[in-house]
Amino acid sequence: MTTIFRKIKGLICVLAAISIAMLTIIPVQAKLATPRARAKTADAIVSDAVVLEWNEIAIKAILPNGPPFTAARFMTIVQLAVYEAVNSISGKYEPYLGTINAPADASQEAAAITAAHNVLVSYFPGQAVALGLRRDASLAAISDGPAKTDGIAVGTAAAAAMVANRTNDGSAPPLFHIPTNSDPYEWQITPGCTSGVFRHWPNVRPFGIVSSSQFRSEPPPTFDSGVYARDYNELQQVGDINSPNRPQDRTNVAKLYAAGPGHWTWNYALLQIASTRNDDITDTARTMALMNMAINDAYISGFESKYFYNTWRPVTAIPRGAEDGNKKTAAGPFSPLIGTPCFPGYPSNHGTGSAAARTVLERAYGRFGHSISVFHPNAVDANGLPIVVNYTDLRVMTDDIADARVYGGIHFRFDQVAGEKQGEGVGKYIYNNSLQKSGGE
Repeated sequence: MTTIFRKIKGLICVLAAISIAMLTIIPVQAKLATPRARAKTADAIVSDAVVLEWNEIAIKAILPNGPPFTAARFMTIVQLAVYEAVNSISGKYEPYLGTINAPADASQEAAAITAAHNVLVSYFPGQAVALGLRRDASLAAISDGPAKTDGIAVGTAAAAAMVANRTNDGSAPPLFHIPTNSDPYEWQITPGCTSGVFRHWPNVRPFGIVSSSQFRSEPPPTFDSGVYARDYNELQQVGDINSPNRPQDRTNVAKLYAAGPGHWTWNYALLQIASTRNDDITDTARTMALMNMAINDAYISGFESKYFYNTWRPVTAIPRGAEDGNKKTAAGPFSPLIGTPCFPGYPSNHGTGSAAARTVLERAYGRFGHSISVFHPNAVDANGLPIVVNYTDLRVMTDDIADARVYGGIHFRFDQVAGEKQGEGVGKYIYNNSLQKSGGE
């Protein structure tokens, strides 16, 4: 078969010329040309090819539509609908909603295809035609009959239930934050921003954790601490756009992870891992759901901590370094390599979401021995060539993400450390408490 990993290698050669619009219609190469009919024995493996295919379709459909936090929410709804659909048929794990009644011989493949398609069309009606063509092509590979018909009905019900479940979940209307003072360490409006955005995100109902404050980060380091001085000086040395102290590979990872939102980066990592295996459709759907739940809830947790502590960004802190009272820091001009996001710094949401995703993937697939290529169509080097970084160790991937935000000049190292700790807590909780084996096995 042509694996997703090989597909990505081919795609790299033409990334610079590919538009975001085109990405929504490029098909994934499934592991099997034709999904197998669902086996009748309880322990038989049903191919996960269609959940891999529709995960990639979802990545691309969601990509152009808003910031990484809204993208993570959409991705989680898609993957939970897929999980709820296939698991309601197999019964291998506890349901998420538990409202779907499914015939035992319904097609899990048809259910997964329909669930993913219907959620995506619900949120992105402008892509209805393209998504309909992909759905029809996927369903055409499944033999007509009662199993297929029942599977479509199950997928339809799962999608409708998940969309209804997330209505009025706090993701709208948006709220904004205007600073009330200009004290040192307090977040201030940064270049290109008119206010603090996503002030409402701590109010979004999580998918798996109890509340947005459940994993609140510990307080950030004080001005007089050695940690603050150390991380301030590191940032000042390597994060400026004209810094001579930043190696080219760190510039590249800063650009790569600034372009790639979490749902893109981590779902592609999962696809590349899963495409080398032969896992059952319910198992893969569950891992996809858990990972996306963890990313989404980590972002919610991150915003709760961000607006609770409300700390300034390096672009504000370094020019005002004389005001921190620390003899080991010095004020100076500073322009970050990467544009500073319009919300407080501590903790890093890229660190939080990535650590949550990595924690789930490590438990599902192990930390080592993978072959993952990270890329994004908008990430190019100084010569206009696509930036691609390869990994075999998931923790090296999150180490690079931490470096990306520091060398990009938008986060102190302590922001990243706190974000990773928070994300690991969220990821462990989600994995240990959600979508468990049915019957408590």
